[in-house]
Amino acid sequence: MTQPADPALEFRQVRKDYGAVEAVSDVSLAIARGSFVAMVGASGSGKSTLLKTVNRLVEPDSGTVLLEGQDVSSLPLPALRRSVGYVFQSVGLFPHMTVGENIAIGPRLAGERLTQTRIAELLELVELEPTIVSRMPDALSGGQRQRVGVARALAGGSHLLLMDEPFGALDPITRAALGESVSGLHRELGLTTVMVTHDMAEALLLADRVLVMDRGTIVADEVPHALLEGAGGPVAQKLVAVPRAQADRLAELAR
Repeated sequence: MTQPADPALEFRQVRKDYGAVEAVSDVSLAIARGSFVAMVGASGSGKSTLLKTVNRLVEPDSGTVLLEGQDVSSLPLPALRRSVGYVFQSVGLFPHMTVGENIAIGPRLAGERLTQTRIAELLELVELEPTIVSRMPDALSGGQRQRVGVARALAGGSHLLLMDEPFGALDPITRAALGESVSGLHRELGLTTVMVTHDMAEALLLADRVLVMDRGTIVADEVPHALLEGAGGPVAQKLVAVPRAQADRLAELAR
């Protein structure tokens, strides 16, 4: 009998406190390989804190985070962060480095050198012209900078992509286009993707599983269709009500 593979990512009773505030409260969940999971919740609900425990930007006070069955606290930090693609809302490109140098920084710190051919391939993956490789970040639009951030996250060959409010600072058109690009990359590269967002519409449109956090706990774990049908409880449905009301208003305007 074939044994089931380890989840790509697993949290076991993870807890993190900031003084008297319990940011993450004994969270346990498993994320299957190849899934696209959105973590949704209001500011301060604990979603970003939980995400950051994966690559140890935040160390939990108790509990265990497993990456493909291995306790992340037992892994050398450079190797761990190389194995996890991470995209920040603020992008975090180094302003004194070219696009190509920014993309190659992770492998370089690990003692490896990305070829110009590989950098060009990564730029094409995120739908950017390879000719921008020598530009500086301040010569790019916000959407282009975020695409470079995605390329940098993929440069180490990771199959796990973590995104913390990746589109929050972008205009709606660029945000929608980049969301579709990331969704396409998720399918094309066979990634496991975990995205933190406060935007329920974004979660419903991009993810195949939606986790709703409130006061440090996961209060709903549903597929998008179930949430739209009323599942998940009051906190989840309060978040769903926002895009639903917007859709209703737009439908009225179109009559």
